Amino acid sequence: MVMYPETRRLMSSASIRHRRTISATVGVLLVGLLAAACGGSDTSSSSATIAASSALSTRDEVDVRLGYFPNITHAPALVGVQRGLFAEALTPLGATLETRTFNAGPEALESLLSGALDIIYIGPNPAVNAFQKSDGEAVRVVAGSTSGGAQLVVAQDVNSAEDLRGTTVASPQLGGTQDVALRHWLSEKGLKTDTTGGGDVSVKPQANADTLSAFRDGQIAGAWVPAPWDTRLVEEGGGKVLLNEADLWPNGQFTTTVILVRKEFLDEHPAAVNAVVKAHLASLAAIAADPTTARRDANAAIEAASGKPLSDALIAAAWSGLAFTADPQAATVEESAGDAVGLGLSKETDLQDLFDLRLVNDLLAARGATPVEGL
Repeated sequence: MVMYPETRRLMSSASIRHRRTISATVGVLLVGLLAAACGGSDTSSSSATIAASSALSTRDEVDVRLGYFPNITHAPALVGVQRGLFAEALTPLGATLETRTFNAGPEALESLLSGALDIIYIGPNPAVNAFQKSDGEAVRVVAGSTSGGAQLVVAQDVNSAEDLRGTTVASPQLGGTQDVALRHWLSEKGLKTDTTGGGDVSVKPQANADTLSAFRDGQIAGAWVPAPWDTRLVEEGGGKVLLNEADLWPNGQFTTTVILVRKEFLDEHPAAVNAVVKAHLASLAAIAADPTTARRDANAAIEAASGKPLSDALIAAAWSGLAFTADPQAATVEESAGDAVGLGLSKETDLQDLFDLRLVNDLLAARGATPVEGL
């Protein structure tokens, strides 16, 4: 067994909260990836990486079980699956690919922590929750995937946070990334929430599809949701954007999706994980090179998983609020986790070992791209 052991908020009107500097911007990273994709052999880059690391084998005959959500915030996974990039990267190892889609974070994490899944694209707060639940032993973030793409959409008569007092607002999942962002923002506005739906504003965690129905029926005053559900609440529910979460973060950058791996699988099959990360970088480069085709491919993958595609106009509008990057923007993950602690939704944990970015950085270095940082 090969062992792999190591592994926001914009200022309020009164103060600026401390944060670490994010070393590589999304644009610079994508340009680097694109340039690498357009020049030189991807296979030779991978070979150079493998040759440079004695921990990686040229054979790893394992079935890699990859999970993701049929949601455009998971576009690098969608594009990679649709184009066969993951399977292609695994084939030289003798490894095979099995994919599974999820609609809810708890089910996805249960599959990962139980050993039924090896690698998953997931939000940063669920990743932190899994790390905490296992006392830092079970999972590692091996790359970033998506930045941005979450908004607070409200009814037309809501013009401020205070207008939400006494109403119900939805989020996708208790303790999830958007749930924490919503509760923290409300608390900064002097509005209390609790986990049972009480307080000044009742926060109701529920599936995004149920949120759209409830919003159209006037049962909730709004929701803090990821793309494309924010766009759908506007276009199909008649809502308006009260707040774009990007406006709360420096340079508008905050992590929406990361790649999370079972540490046991990473320890035992680093070459297979390396192949998945390699395919992920290829997907990022493809998205940067031709966003129009990438949107079409992502939509085809959404249709295959859910039975129904998004309209071209909807996916284009939602896509415009997203950036796709291998940088997990660890400082934003840490700050969001701190917000969860402050809300009583989580316990304080040192997250340094959550990030194991050596594989992605070896691959980026082989492409001449800027490395990404953990904590």
